Amino acid sequence: MGKEALIEVKGLNVARSGSLVIHDAKFEIFRGDYVGVVGPNGGGKTTLLLAMLGLLPRQSGTIRIFGKDLERFSEWEKVAYVSQDAINFDPGFPLSVRELVSLGRLGKRNLGRPLRRDDWSKVDSALEFMGISDASAKRIGELSGGQKQRMFVAMALVRDPELIILDEPVAGVDAATQEKFYQKMSDLNQRKGITILMVSHDLTAVFCRMSRLICVNREVNVAEIRPDTDPNEILRKAYGDHFHFVFHRHECRGEFSHD
Repeated sequence: MGKEALIEVKGLNVARSGSLVIHDAKFEIFRGDYVGVVGPNGGGKTTLLLAMLGLLPRQSGTIRIFGKDLERFSEWEKVAYVSQDAINFDPGFPLSVRELVSLGRLGKRNLGRPLRRDDWSKVDSALEFMGISDASAKRIGELSGGQKQRMFVAMALVRDPELIILDEPVAGVDAATQEKFYQKMSDLNQRKGITILMVSHDLTAVFCRMSRLICVNREVNVAEIRPDTDPNEILRKAYGDHFHFVFHRHECRGEFSHD
């Protein structure tokens, strides 16, 4: 029996402002995958995510989620999306971290009723898992950038999603905090079996921790990440022949640079 495809994309074409941004994309994301989405700025990474979620119209092609055509899919509680703009909120917003994360428990089935003990238990478990229990009583405007990112992932986790999609979740965060975040995502994938799709510019983290790679630069190329994977061969399809892979010291496999 083959692996279950949670997302199936075929012949996808997406235009923005009159220009074709995604051309004839075809790929699958399987249950249990930890997928890194990489590519140059402006190459179409965010456009691809938004089209997959039905938040951006497509010119042509098909998208299936959990075995259903996108237009017929309604079980959105299975899918959590954290956009790259998630942390850009009013720092004076008068909610504590715990209160904001609890909003993730609100849905069609419990809208309008007070949260129950099991809801709050899930909130506290998510905060603990993401390592921000000690900040649960803080106002969200008091958090660091890394804490904000983990808070929004915790807010997604309390929904018990089967698929989490993250668009550059650690942009602008220092290297040590980024590493902790990627480790948490690895734990989430391996311990809880949640399928993760993440846009990242940290190529080291992608090749160290993730199982599959989607390279986006108008064209979309997909590859498995194995110990014998040649990063140069894969990445040049997205970044061009000028790309150079350089090993540096790192806790798993090195760092990447291109010039």
